[in-house]
Amino acid sequence: MKKDQAILHIDGDAFFVGVEVAKNSKLKGLPVVTGEERGIVSALSYEAKALGITRGMPIFKVNKKFPSVIVLPGDYKSYVKYSKMMFNIVRRYADDVEEYSIDECFADLTGLELSLKMSYKEMAETIKKEVNDELDLSVSLGVASTKVLAKIASNWQKPNGLTVIEKDNIKEYIDKVPIEKIWGVGPKTSAKFIDLKVTTAGEFARKSMDWVRENFSKPYLSIWKELNGDSVLGIDPIIKTKYSSIQKTKSFNPFTNDRHFLLSQISKNIEGACSKARHYGLFPRKVSIFLKTQDFEMINNTISVEFPTNAPETIISLCNMEFDKIYTKGIMYRTTGVTLQDLVSTESIQTDLFEESNDVDKFETIHNSIDLLEKKFNKKMVYLASTHSAIKHQKKGTESDDLDSDLLFL
Repeated sequence: MKKDQAILHIDGDAFFVGVEVAKNSKLKGLPVVTGEERGIVSALSYEAKALGITRGMPIFKVNKKFPSVIVLPGDYKSYVKYSKMMFNIVRRYADDVEEYSIDECFADLTGLELSLKMSYKEMAETIKKEVNDELDLSVSLGVASTKVLAKIASNWQKPNGLTVIEKDNIKEYIDKVPIEKIWGVGPKTSAKFIDLKVTTAGEFARKSMDWVRENFSKPYLSIWKELNGDSVLGIDPIIKTKYSSIQKTKSFNPFTNDRHFLLSQISKNIEGACSKARHYGLFPRKVSIFLKTQDFEMINNTISVEFPTNAPETIISLCNMEFDKIYTKGIMYRTTGVTLQDLVSTESIQTDLFEESNDVDKFETIHNSIDLLEKKFNKKMVYLASTHSAIKHQKKGTESDDLDSDLLFL
């Protein structure tokens, strides 16, 4: 690769399970899955994968078919703690670090070989060793001239691998990558590629720019350039501080048609979403509620909020009135969800003298006081009565949507 361009990608191997092993070394080498609290497999060790277990498999099937597998509830606060420590190790060597998800990040190593007196490969080896030694985590790393190639490199040797793709051997790698494995290419787009007789990243990279423009939208032109070693997707080191939307979901097993229970889960979703909105001083103008059936069909409805608020009472009332638009008696459901949309800041809201708006302000004041107490004691202390059924049935463990309100990348 050119000496002036080097992108690192680091990816945690089976990260959630990896953290569980780091916390308890007795789990090392054993088949382990997380997701007990959700009723489905959220993450799994390579040993569990070798048995035929897959993500999303119902926990009761795992227990029945694989009694030797260790099933754990998710510990998302620990996952975030380890994630931050991993990213901080990367920041010892690079200023520009993009936290792409809880278990992976990009870093721009360009030009650092002079100041650090290490080659790019040596930097990656050092980062990998420090993550392994200090956190007892297995990670896979890739170094290349672009983000897309770095993602291919980090996936090349898993687990605990390190691959460097040089500028003059790009073809050697991309010719072996199936089109559906390219970062940014989803199932529908990969199907289109296959219809066009393009089945690998290499075949795509060798198409002309005019062919790409004729058949695909602008983002795929960027991917095409990156596959050819031309870096066009920059590193975004700015940690996200605002949301365009906030979503909270809850999956459960066994599936249910209990209307009261589903409404309670929706209420809990709304409480969690509003808590995060208050943390950032954001207010939704719209809220979308959805149910997902046992066959993964999603039914949703979007509701306008006349007076933007981040107190849950008003939003819960609106959603209760609209619930029967998404609920059908006799259909079994596996997931509830809420999305706060069209978010505006405190400064964007005009105050008025209407009685309804004053009532909303009272609710917000109450919840802001509760937030301060919960932050002081570092635990959830108050739930609405409408959430009682969901809390009563909550299993051991924490959901990703119950995390602290500053966890932005989840």
